[in-house]
Amino acid sequence: MTPMEQPAEPATPAARLAALVERAAGLVQALARPALVQLALRLALAVPFSKSGMLKWDGFLQLNEIAVTLFTDEFMLHLPGGPYPFPAPALVAFLAGAAEIVLPVLLVLGLGTRFAALGLLAMTAVVQLTVPDGWPIHLTWAAMALAIMAHGPGRVSLDHRVGRLYRR
Repeated sequence: MTPMEQPAEPATPAARLAALVERAAGLVQALARPALVQLALRLALAVPFSKSGMLKWDGFLQLNEIAVTLFTDEFMLHLPGGPYPFPAPALVAFLAGAAEIVLPVLLVLGLGTRFAALGLLAMTAVVQLTVPDGWPIHLTWAAMALAIMAHGPGRVSLDHRVGRLYRR
């Protein structure tokens, strides 16, 4: 580039600062690519649910007794006039354990991603009703699920690949 082709240096200190901030923002934006952000959101939301799901099983479709005991004796729904026990605790424990395995796998793969995020958002609401003092982490889970539902799985997903096949 010749000296004539180079952009003029901003004249005032405020203009120089604005130009510096703009360049820095461009660097930050280059690091936070949408596909990477969406993948990170999916992984971050999948981890706590999959860890919880793994603790509920002794083998294939073999729910452990601790999971059933938690839903029978420990976990309560904190609703107005309550707390109330979970209805059909063995069934709820089984469904929660299955969802905590299946939905995170779908999120990681990016398959049916928005629906998997919706399922985890519903589970987050139930967890919030069960453990009301956990709202700071539950709010984080809800925000991640809502972001995934709003913006989709991103380019690094099976949903994106399937979508490209059907758009041809």
